[in-house]
Amino acid sequence: EVQLVESGGGLVQPGGSLRLSCAASGFTFSSYGMSWVRQAPGKGLEWVSDISSGGVSTSYADSVKGRFTISRDNAKNTLYLQMNSLKPEDTAVYYCAKRRTNWYEGMDYWGKGTLVTVSS
Repeated sequence: EVQLVESGGGLVQPGGSLRLSCAASGFTFSSYGMSWVRQAPGKGLEWVSDISSGGVSTSYADSVKGRFTISRDNAKNTLYLQMNSLKPEDTAVYYCAKRRTNWYEGMDYWGKGTLVTVSS
């Protein structure tokens, strides 16, 4: 029932910007925290960012802090990741994920991902 559909990925030059979106359905979006996680080619999963259910609290991996901004529009059931000053090492498949009610229980649903390629 839960569906998470990422969009907005593509090819961008270093230093450029891109905004990813995640359309959520099948659950009460405004009641759950959300996350972005990425997987670079040949690498493991890397947590990128979290946002609380109401959008007030956010957190970021050190690798993206100051460059990426997570946000959400609960009225539209949509999660966003604004990515600025992109670097080649940001190249990855980006996944949005629904978090469980308790932070320590982690994530329970993932989207299929959208590919971001940062290259000249």
